[in-house]
Amino acid sequence: MEQILKTGCRRPACTSCLRPQSACICQWIRQTTHQVEVLILQHPLEVAHAKGSARLLHLSLARSQLVTGEVFAEHDLLALLTAAFEQGETCTTQANADRSRKAVLLYPDWQHDRVLGLPAPPALEPAWLKDPCRLRLVVLDGTWRKSRKMLHANPLLQQLPRLSLQGLLASRYLIRKAHRPDQLSTLEATCAALAQLENSVENFQPLLTAFDGFVAQQLVYRGK
Repeated sequence: MEQILKTGCRRPACTSCLRPQSACICQWIRQTTHQVEVLILQHPLEVAHAKGSARLLHLSLARSQLVTGEVFAEHDLLALLTAAFEQGETCTTQANADRSRKAVLLYPDWQHDRVLGLPAPPALEPAWLKDPCRLRLVVLDGTWRKSRKMLHANPLLQQLPRLSLQGLLASRYLIRKAHRPDQLSTLEATCAALAQLENSVENFQPLLTAFDGFVAQQLVYRGK
């Protein structure tokens, strides 16, 4: 059942999606089984953005964590990258649960940010891809400019091997402007990455279909 919290604003807010009751998006949550853990680092300016998809993604992925910030203290970020999540599903076997996580940054190939003067990241070890349950996918939630700033400001992120998406279709994210057809929402990009890492496109289709409903809902609000 949806819970409503009285906040400092005039309108009551849902305690799950944190949006006003009239704009609640909980109907689009789809609990999705996945092996790869997901760490979403959300830029502070995205928190209250009505068009953002990160919270819907987090609420749909049990093995995910959503943290807000732009510049993280090194010890805090290291813990986020390596420490066990406090909540969420565990790996299917105790053997996997006891093994360390391998953090991988969802970000285009390093040539895209040469202009920032960043060093080339380490290569993604092929052996890691054989055991998705050991992976922790790190996702930067923000505009292209904001995500670049987050990467530049946090050296630990620069040191992570990267995952570049392959064979992308045009985005279904019609409510925010994109500079290129292959620029996806945080939810779309993460689903594509998980499908790629887990070799299971069908598993994430229900969430993407629900995302279409979320986009349609936002388009209605925009037209009012």
